[in-house]
Order: sequence, then structure tokens, then C-alpha cells
Amino acid sequence: MKLHELQPALGARTKRRRVGRGLGSGLGKTSGKGHKGQKARAGGGVRLGFEGGQMPLQRRLPKRGFTNGPFKKELVEINLRDLAGFAANTEVTPELLKEKRIIRKIGDGLAVLGDGMLDKPLTVKAHKFSASARAKIEAAGGKAEVI
Repeated sequence: MKLHELQPALGARTKRRRVGRGLGSGLGKTSGKGHKGQKARAGGGVRLGFEGGQMPLQRRLPKRGFTNGPFKKELVEINLRDLAGFAANTEVTPELLKEKRIIRKIGDGLAVLGDGMLDKPLTVKAHKFSASARAKIEAAGGKAEVI
């Protein structure tokens, strides 16, 4: 391959549409917009969910539930398989996990879930543990401490 042979992949670059440039172009006269009507005008078209003035679906349906708003807790979740890389008898804290880049942020707390196996004793400090995670940590000879 030589420098002058380089070219973009087929279909990677498309030709610019030159609308309103005569009948022979295929996009002359009405520029592919058809005849008259709202969608033929400049800036024409309707907003998302608009049904021609009919009561839209999102307003016709009954509303249910609520949003917990500012009181929602954002827990960062990790699984036991994420702790497999630590040496035996290590004290695993949210700060250590952030330092090792296993989690990005601590948020409102750390939750340890039980997916994966643990074969060495670790002292895991977190805000929440699932029942299976607690059982597997203790079965491996470690401790699950709630912060």
C-alpha cells in the first residue's frame, strides 16, 4: 500500500445533498419535501409526542408511583469476585477500593454483593452486605464489618 492509494472505506463519506438545484438533480423544486403542509415549511414539524391536538398518550394514561427525590441513596455495588485480587488478611475499605480503582466513587456508601467466590480471609468494611456475601466472607475465615 502506498500513500497515494489511501482512501476512506466505502460508504464512510457521503455526498452532500444539493437540494433545490433543478429537476434533473432529483431534489429540485420542492427539495424533497413534497407539496405544502406543516412539514414542508421552514422550521416545520411537530414536537415529540404531539398527536395533532388530541390529548397525548402520556397525559391520557393514569399516573402511578412516586420519586424519592433528594432522599435517594446512591450505593456503589461490588461483588466478591472483585475482592479476589487482595492478599490474605487485608482490611478492605471503600477508600482502599477507590485508591486501587475498583470503584470510581464512594457515593452514599458501599454495598458488597455475593457474586463470585472468596478463598482467603479478608476484613471487609462496607455500608451494606448481602446475606450471601456475608456468609461467603465468614466461610473464608474473614470478617464483614458494617461501617
